[in-house]
Amino acid sequence: MSQKRNAPSAPAPGGDSRLALLSDCANCFGLCCVALPFAASADFAVNKDAGRPCSNLQADFRCGIHTRLREKGFPGCTVFDCFGAGQKVSQVTFGGQDWRQAPGTARQMFEVFPVMRQLHELLWYLTEALELPAARPVHRDLRRALGDVERLTRADAETLVQADVPALRADVNALLLRTSELVRAGVPGKKKNHRGADLIGARLGGADLRGANLRGAYLIAADLSGADLRSADLIGADFRGADLSGADLTGSIFLTQAQLNAARGDAATRLPATLSRPAHW
Repeated sequence: MSQKRNAPSAPAPGGDSRLALLSDCANCFGLCCVALPFAASADFAVNKDAGRPCSNLQADFRCGIHTRLREKGFPGCTVFDCFGAGQKVSQVTFGGQDWRQAPGTARQMFEVFPVMRQLHELLWYLTEALELPAARPVHRDLRRALGDVERLTRADAETLVQADVPALRADVNALLLRTSELVRAGVPGKKKNHRGADLIGARLGGADLRGANLRGAYLIAADLSGADLRSADLIGADFRGADLSGADLTGSIFLTQAQLNAARGDAATRLPATLSRPAHW
């Protein structure tokens, strides 16, 4: 499923503390192409069960259609991001022992991968929160949470499989919510609250969404061209097919590369320094 099967994309300037959370497919055993299921849809050309290798996965763990994923009907692969979980499971949890050479590891490796992916996503958000000066009042709690999650990512496979990830996510989310409130409080004027809102196909071109709460909002195919999204909380927002042409996303918080990869934009779209302009824009 990974977009970066042949080599990881060069990181954007800045955000050095998140370099370890960038996908490094050269050091992964194709886990996203095996461990995760997908269903025939607009995102995937075929059905695939969890634990079964994708037919496009080669013997060297590279994708045989990497440069043609969209035209071959696999756009879902181009937007997936494991936040570096693939190489952590491959090289740390299982010590570089791949599931083909050691088939006895396969079942547990495939169980660990989705758990690790969730943990690494939390690390991404916590690391970003610690880089925000406005969140200083909760930096101590954020550092504690970051340390707890990081230690768990280095646990053995059995511990990882049994981890109570929902409880951990709930604890971290409370800190991220507080971070969001602190950051957005610095934006003057009344901020829009569209948390979880159905904004599918909404016409928001040129909208002033500075400091808005767009957590979990459905922005599928929405027109956000020229919109001002500075300091907006975008965690979990669904940008599939959304038009971000000319939009200003600098300073937005909790935006991920996967969200950008799912959207449409252009050379005029302004992005946070830690993220890269998708190749298909």
